Amino acid sequence: MTAAGAITRLRGRIEGSLMGFLAPDASRIPSPLREAMEYSLMAGGKRVRPVLLLCAGLAVGGEEGELLPFACAVEYIHTYSLIHDDLPAMDDDDFRRGKPTSHKVFGEGTAILAGDALLTEAFRVMAQSPLAQADPGKAVRAIADLACAAGASGMVGGQQMDLSAAPGNSTASLVDEIELRKTAALIASSARTGAILGGGSPVQIEALGEYGTRLGLLFQVTDDILDETGSFEEMGKGIAKDRARGKWTYPVARGMQAAIERAAELGRETLAAVSTFGPEAEPLRELVRMVQDRRK
Repeated sequence: MTAAGAITRLRGRIEGSLMGFLAPDASRIPSPLREAMEYSLMAGGKRVRPVLLLCAGLAVGGEEGELLPFACAVEYIHTYSLIHDDLPAMDDDDFRRGKPTSHKVFGEGTAILAGDALLTEAFRVMAQSPLAQADPGKAVRAIADLACAAGASGMVGGQQMDLSAAPGNSTASLVDEIELRKTAALIASSARTGAILGGGSPVQIEALGEYGTRLGLLFQVTDDILDETGSFEEMGKGIAKDRARGKWTYPVARGMQAAIERAAELGRETLAAVSTFGPEAEPLRELVRMVQDRRK
């Protein structure tokens, strides 16, 4: 199977498992909370983070079935962050992946609760996974890594820095720090967590963490470029909104040509991080190409 085929297969496995790991007794989740959770969780997307966790874990010899609950949990965390990012108090977006955002469909209160529920469910799923029962030390290490990446010093902290940045008055270094925390932290942790759960050596875990950081930055710089050059049909959401709000993205802070050059440089750095791996890392290399070539 080609690397692209392997990624497609893993993405399909994730899509088929996302709802199954949610609260076992679905009848205990009030309506429309469950509908709001499912609406955003199953709205599509690239599933980069859970696919990355699986690819990293498999690259160091992990078992796919043991990794799967953690991969789905990462997507719960990511989806919660998108629901909250879209709120009027944050980015105030009306569309996500070509569909009305959660708060437009269910109201702001239910959207907030759906995000809260998905975040909490993520940690329940990981803590109750078969791998956590078999090797709690390994699971705790992975869960702690994800919590740090998603929390106040990582993704949430990056969102606060983004909110606090004065419109039209940011600096290039601040843009770099926001992107490192807001986007790259969780992507890096997805790779590192996969390596931890898969039984990787310290050297492998460090290398895959560096790979994830570079991939996360590449993803965000590419996203910034697409926000300037893409269309609603491609992106599934409003475009050029960041510039209109006076928000500094990489192209705004450094110019479009510099952003394009930076994306190419990050692509090389990401691939270099897994240069010591063999064919088992081909799906990871394919992920880099997919992020570089994406149009949505």
